[in-house]
Amino acid sequence: MNAKQSILAKIKDGAFALFTAEQIAKKLRLGKKEQNALFDILRALVKEGELLCDSRMRFGTAEQFGAKAGTISGNERGFGFFMPQDGSGDLFLPRRALNGALHGDSVLAINVGGKNGDEGEVLAILSRGYTEIVGTFRIENKKAGYLHPDERKFAEEIYIPLSLAKGCKNGAKAVAKITSYPAKRSPGGEIVEILGDGDDFFVEELSLIRAHKLREEFPDEVIAEADKKAALSITEKDLAHREDLRGELIITVDGEDTRDIDDAISVSVKNGVYELGVHIADVSHYVARGGVIDKEAYKRGTSVYFPDRVLPMLPKALSNGICSLNEGVDRLTLSCFMTVDKRGKVLRKRVAPSVIRSVHRMTYKEITAIYNGEKQAVEQYPDLVPFVKDAAALTKILQTARAEKGGVTMDIKEAKILYRDGEISIPDYERTLSHEMIEQFMVLANESVASMIAEKELPFVYRVHERPSPEKAQNFATFLEEAGVSVKFNADNVSPEDYRKLLQALEDSPIYSIVNRVMLRSMMKAKYSPENVGHFGLASDCYCHFTSPIRRYPDLCVHRILKQTLVNAQSVKAQFESFVKEASFRSSECEKNATEAEREVDALYIAAYMQDKIGEEYEGVISGVTSFGVFVELANTVEGLIPLESLPEDFYEYAEEKFLLRGTKNSFRLGEGVRVKVAGVDWGTRRTQFAFLGKLL
Repeated sequence: MNAKQSILAKIKDGAFALFTAEQIAKKLRLGKKEQNALFDILRALVKEGELLCDSRMRFGTAEQFGAKAGTISGNERGFGFFMPQDGSGDLFLPRRALNGALHGDSVLAINVGGKNGDEGEVLAILSRGYTEIVGTFRIENKKAGYLHPDERKFAEEIYIPLSLAKGCKNGAKAVAKITSYPAKRSPGGEIVEILGDGDDFFVEELSLIRAHKLREEFPDEVIAEADKKAALSITEKDLAHREDLRGELIITVDGEDTRDIDDAISVSVKNGVYELGVHIADVSHYVARGGVIDKEAYKRGTSVYFPDRVLPMLPKALSNGICSLNEGVDRLTLSCFMTVDKRGKVLRKRVAPSVIRSVHRMTYKEITAIYNGEKQAVEQYPDLVPFVKDAAALTKILQTARAEKGGVTMDIKEAKILYRDGEISIPDYERTLSHEMIEQFMVLANESVASMIAEKELPFVYRVHERPSPEKAQNFATFLEEAGVSVKFNADNVSPEDYRKLLQALEDSPIYSIVNRVMLRSMMKAKYSPENVGHFGLASDCYCHFTSPIRRYPDLCVHRILKQTLVNAQSVKAQFESFVKEASFRSSECEKNATEAEREVDALYIAAYMQDKIGEEYEGVISGVTSFGVFVELANTVEGLIPLESLPEDFYEYAEEKFLLRGTKNSFRLGEGVRVKVAGVDWGTRRTQFAFLGKLL
């Protein structure tokens, strides 16, 4: 055993665990020359990843230090937070304790105590979170410039010699590849893509797409394979073992701007019970598991929707073509048939491969018009009048049944942003019975499918939503009390029924949507999981995503498991047990990233829309109160800030626990109606600024 191996062995067996180099040298009675050799050995062992070294220059293994793996969440002011993989408490990281780690990095870190007992220190960087980053390029001198990242949590600028800048102009948006991480200096890099002028709206949108690493173009081999599949006609072999539903009254119902149609419905009443069919595009028939299309879909995880474009999970030849349930054409589907009684109980359920021919492509507005008995709609679709009547009756039954179970209404207002012919519009928020109809039918199908597989105890991708933590539930209770709402639930064991009753009591209140939004924030995030822990928000014991395989990978996975179960249930475990774990984690991560990207791009469009509304007056409701001003939400869900300095002259005190901005003459609290004028747009935060005009009576 050489000296290096001997030192490592003595540290690992505990003899020299967490010793400094000086302490080890003293134990070994080393001379000065030998000490220098020891220092070189210890530095080499750290560089090789065999040992860790902390700020006190102690050496040891990760276990000896009690180091945990996790990720860094940075801050533009230079400090950060360590978020452990095991879900234990986050640690605050001063700049000096980051030791070269940056936002997004995977690291090993330890708790060093500190003033509040929650200060950490990074001991090792396992992998970098960013290898490329989007930002604005600023030329500093004749030799170099810096890329200033758009991601504010990434606190370091990227140093780029002009020889590696590809001729990027000063102030342009660009993508930089990070090539080096020198100690105590800015990371080094090179420009790999120039996006365009920094003040161009669509360049800003493109930079957000790049920042979230969203995949735009499909590889040539994926396009070629999709075109090949889409060109195939349906054969007798395809129809073998499928139920032929082409003579049934089956329709699709979607928004006017829907880009892909993956679900259809059929409803009838027989012998006093409802026969509901939910027919979903059989994407798995065209996308072979492990094929080039499947691998690309797995990487994307989900389609991503922006006002002016969609980044689909599947190529258009499939998503808008052969898999889309277009009107009047034969399409292969996977159908969930449910027999539902007048109390909303599912008496029977089954799944079968099928073929349909959609009779009508309907919109929510058209279904609502038929339901309301509007003459033009009724005359145009006479065959749908009894259909809609039965579907509406079943919808109300399912609503009541879901409410009795304690299901929470997730009716969160979100801006509907339309972009047509270069114009942005944001209509007032609207939710009709037809929206509720499709939602209830899809939820019931998702629930039925999940329960069928759960009963067989087979591997599956569940959609889960855990109970709120006592801490979050208590924070929500405090918010309600300060908003003047009576709290009647136990934060230590809150139930969906508690939340449902609360929302029901506030249904006609001006703070309903605000309470609903804060309630949603108090809940855990829904995610995909191989373990069934139920869905709190839906008060469901068992739930999955089955209804959108064109745009969500978990649904595609669910379809494959269902079809294999019908063929040979015993083989499902061997084929899918390990994969459902990978798919659940990957799909959850992709969903989170896509949601963040959609939210940021929506904010960009809202800012552009409100830029043209400067000077216009609106009525709104106070949706947030802070120390720096008051947030107001308009009828179309656009939210803006009234800065503190623009409120009526007064001395204001912010009562955080009461969600109240209180002055000697004026006060502002959640839910109050106000009149505002659009004063401007802060493009840095993509936030609309309002001027206060007065309170509504």
